[in-house]
Amino acid sequence: MTDLQHLIPTIPGQRSVPVTSVTAALDAVTPERLVALLQELLAVPSITGSAAESEAQHLVARRLDGLGLETDLWQIDLATTTADPEFPGLEAPREEAWGLVGSWRGTDPDGPTIVLNGHIDVVPPGDPSAWTTGPWQGTMRDGAVLGRGACDMKGGLACQIVALEVLRDAGVRLRGSVQLQSVVGEEDGGLGTFATLRRGYRGDLAVVCEPTSTNVVTANAGALTFRLTVAGRAVHASVRNEGVDVIDKYLLLHVALRDLEARRNRDAHPLMQHLTLPYPLSVGTVRAGDWASSVPDLLVAEGRLGVALGEPVEAARAELEQTVAEVCSTDPWLAANAVRVEWVGGQFASSLLPDGHPLLRLVAGAHRRVTGRAPAVLGAPWGSDIRLLADLGGVPAVHYGPGDVRKAHGPDESVPVEDLITVTRSLVMLIARACGTA
Repeated sequence: MTDLQHLIPTIPGQRSVPVTSVTAALDAVTPERLVALLQELLAVPSITGSAAESEAQHLVARRLDGLGLETDLWQIDLATTTADPEFPGLEAPREEAWGLVGSWRGTDPDGPTIVLNGHIDVVPPGDPSAWTTGPWQGTMRDGAVLGRGACDMKGGLACQIVALEVLRDAGVRLRGSVQLQSVVGEEDGGLGTFATLRRGYRGDLAVVCEPTSTNVVTANAGALTFRLTVAGRAVHASVRNEGVDVIDKYLLLHVALRDLEARRNRDAHPLMQHLTLPYPLSVGTVRAGDWASSVPDLLVAEGRLGVALGEPVEAARAELEQTVAEVCSTDPWLAANAVRVEWVGGQFASSLLPDGHPLLRLVAGAHRRVTGRAPAVLGAPWGSDIRLLADLGGVPAVHYGPGDVRKAHGPDESVPVEDLITVTRSLVMLIARACGTA
């Protein structure tokens, strides 16, 4: 893959880096190295909850073992973990799950610990005919790697692994420590990160390499999965007007939910104002009826409610529940047959790095040292594991990673190789500066 060399960005002032071994590590970050690892990860179809999710964890564990890290690979006790009162929820059924942490202990036991957290699970590939290449092939095209999970977020995980590899290959000795946390179940709630925290892993700061187009994301909106169950009255389609069509009743709710979304997106936080819709409210599935010639009498809709920055989850839930109750109160049928609201699956609270926290300066400074320019600092409208790291683990966290989130979860998902190089080199600089070299 020598044709990828032109994708390596130059490093302004590289020769001024005081630690020769760190400079050697930066030089060792090559497209070939990153693409080869990413393609190996993409070849395992680690869909959330599948057996391949665990297969991918074992693959990464072997890689960390080869680095000489202290590797902790354990089977998560699903019964105990999901019964925990603070468990964040899940949607995909699973028979097993594995946690994985590789630790690089520095020379100073009192030195800082930096956490690199990334998820190995991916969403299903969808309609195969919509892809122009196989979703598990890791095809190179136009300076990017294509495949399910290339952007979200196996590309970011590859950056984290290679950053540690080049530092250790260069003989860098760190004063502080590094934890690489490879987690499962991020896509449906955060099982892996939750279990990792419950196992006792903590740090002083964390970087999660979700796709941010190499910007720094210091705030995430939350996302709550809900289910609405609406009842009607079935009759033969030939006498439709004598029944109660549940689809008609649901449409009353749908209009009200759109109005609720508009209200909740007024006066968004400054970090979210670059977005046209900071806190989306979306209904993803609607199921109704069981026979074409019958008026449908039961409808189940499931969707996602965006949670504003700093908004308690309970307040967001209450506002949606109140909206549904108001619709029911204005319709005679729904007043007597109230819509049931349930909160199911993943429950992502919002997260916001405190103003002035040094983590932002560290990450932005590493990026600037590598690229010669400051990254944008933004908020993101999607939920993520940083709220677990920060709220349950007390570990301040940001997102900084390769790829555009608009490429995630769709056909021909991709990540630019140049982004992989930039993020990996920035992580090398960040680790050296945050941990200090011995």
